[in-house]
Amino acid sequence: MIRVLFICLGNICRSPMAEAVFRDLVEKEKRNDAISVDSAATSSWHIGSPPHKGTLHILKQYNISAKGLVGRQLTKNDFEQFDYLIGMDASNIENIYEITGKPDHPKIIRLLDLTAHKKDVPDPYYTGNFQETYDLVLEGCSALLNKIKSEHHLMD
Repeated sequence: MIRVLFICLGNICRSPMAEAVFRDLVEKEKRNDAISVDSAATSSWHIGSPPHKGTLHILKQYNISAKGLVGRQLTKNDFEQFDYLIGMDASNIENIYEITGKPDHPKIIRLLDLTAHKKDVPDPYYTGNFQETYDLVLEGCSALLNKIKSEHHLMD
């Protein structure tokens, strides 16, 4: 099983959105038996909380399930449990390095580094623009799925 963990600051906006979007992409390609997905926060602010209402609204708008999304904090052990640790911005990446003790490890990736954008996914908690975040997350998740399929020989 290939395990993917999406990570942002609070685990209520970007990373649960990415978890849901990626899970939806994986299910549509019938890869559930090969790929699992989760999300976490670098902070402890929203442990046990559901996603932000803006995240829930945008997922509902695109008919993507938010079932099972609950805030949790990244742990050092997550590094061993997951094959890909995907941060939403440069600050998240630095925090992941610090928490895991694995700076510059190749399985720790900033999501949009997999796209032509090469920038951070803006935090809609502060910007209020959940549509922009969704569009970037979808593009990044699509690129990540293609990367995983290629690296693990899951091509159709």
